[in-house]
Amino acid sequence: MGREELDEPLAGKSTLNRMELGAGTQDRYKKITFWKDGVDELLVKVFLESQESAPAEIIVDVDTTDLPLHGKQEGRFFHGYYDNYCYLPLYIFCGEHVLCARLREANHDAAFGSLAEIQRIVPQVRVAWPEVKIVLRGDSGFCRNELMSWCETQGVDFVFGLARNQKLRKIIGAELHAATQQWNQTGQPARVFSEFDYQAKKTKKGGWDCERRVVAKAEHIDGKENPRFVVTSLSSGEWEARRLYEELYCARGDMENRIKEQFSLFADRVSAETMRANQMRLYLSAMAYILVSGLRRLGLKATSLAQAQVATIRTKLLKIGAQIRVTVRKVWVSMASSYPWQDLYQQVWANLCC
Repeated sequence: MGREELDEPLAGKSTLNRMELGAGTQDRYKKITFWKDGVDELLVKVFLESQESAPAEIIVDVDTTDLPLHGKQEGRFFHGYYDNYCYLPLYIFCGEHVLCARLREANHDAAFGSLAEIQRIVPQVRVAWPEVKIVLRGDSGFCRNELMSWCETQGVDFVFGLARNQKLRKIIGAELHAATQQWNQTGQPARVFSEFDYQAKKTKKGGWDCERRVVAKAEHIDGKENPRFVVTSLSSGEWEARRLYEELYCARGDMENRIKEQFSLFADRVSAETMRANQMRLYLSAMAYILVSGLRRLGLKATSLAQAQVATIRTKLLKIGAQIRVTVRKVWVSMASSYPWQDLYQQVWANLCC
């Protein structure tokens, strides 16, 4: 915010409201604002500073979710899949660290704008860690030729889900038959993995520039076929088919837990009139998540809440009733002696003071 007196209070409710309404430009009459580029850079910078040393490899997850709207907000659009008016924000995570929280209208597909965000994040990471290997992971909504081609030219590996179609099903017909036979014999879910080179046919809507490795899971479960496909730049020497699907690709489900945690910190409070104001609120939610995630990583290390969700951490450690007494010389905060997690609270305090 450009203030030097950082020991003084910075933001009351009125200040936050002015930040939401600011246009992000220098104005002699509206001096309180925020700059998206600065906040975006900060999210990645905090992640880089949280690491004690440069890792050999990082896995960057991309995904989207819906934020329901109940008014006439700017950019509202009815999304048929979610069956409501909503925004469709893009989230990018590396483990539990949020790298991007971009508010978007819902009249776009999942991958809209993701290439621009990845093009921004990857160089910032590589400036700090020139030798780090980056693997980009996402579901079939992000399986786009432009994104994969950029990754291939920039030395970024990727693992994306690939939507099913009749041609892909025909390629793994033998494996699907084998899985069906196993299910008929045992009555238990059966999986048969295979891989092949595949190139999506070029059409007016797109297509692939080249052949790419596709890993297929031919599964028979509950009396029906359940084929799944993943496209990747990783070689079979690094990741054989079963391990790539079960250990690498399926692990992306943990990011969905990270997205759910955003709702515990009020990421869905996008009731302001403009997109910019609601983006500001999404940033505030992301910053709150960074603080609670840092508390989990540092303060709750080696405790029973080391892997707890942020909602649990808020309930047990932050939302604590206390009696406040103000005297001439002191402000007394008296917490209840019946508080059940006193030992944990003291351990967190000790960890943060180290």
